[in-house]
Amino acid sequence: MRVCVYCGSSTGADPRFAAAARDLGTALARTGIGIVYGGGRVGLMGTVADAALAAGGEVIGIIPRFLEEREVAHVEVDLRVVNSMHERKALMAELSSAFVALPGGFGTFEEFFEIVTWVQLGLTQAPCILANIHGYFDPLLALVEGAHTQGFISRRNRAIVESFSTVDAIVQRLGGL
Repeated sequence: MRVCVYCGSSTGADPRFAAAARDLGTALARTGIGIVYGGGRVGLMGTVADAALAAGGEVIGIIPRFLEEREVAHVEVDLRVVNSMHERKALMAELSSAFVALPGGFGTFEEFFEIVTWVQLGLTQAPCILANIHGYFDPLLALVEGAHTQGFISRRNRAIVESFSTVDAIVQRLGGL
């Protein structure tokens, strides 16, 4: 089994985010769950990949050529170079059984909500989990809940977005697959 991990190409302002990325990478590797991610060597992406590799885990990075050319690719992972962001996201989805978003920015949000939409439309079936480390995703969860309350997201579709505040809870959820 493999889990796609979306996360920032920065480590963010709070060092607890990098600690959570390290813990997640280590925990997934120790439980035999492979990681598929954006292929970067920087930020939380590099942190989660390095931790999983150090624990003996499988790590597949998917990176578009233009980012590889900027020398941000992680050369120690099973790196797959694609031509576009669209190809990247399609291959990430194809190789993954579940999706977890650690803290990140626009790219993390966009990739996570694209897969949530694919689940909503029935294009794939997979858990979509926010790693709500130290409340990072609280504002986003409030937005989702508000859209549900206002009738834009059905109860069934609201359940697609899961949220856990600890790495242990996330790994426990994934272990049930």
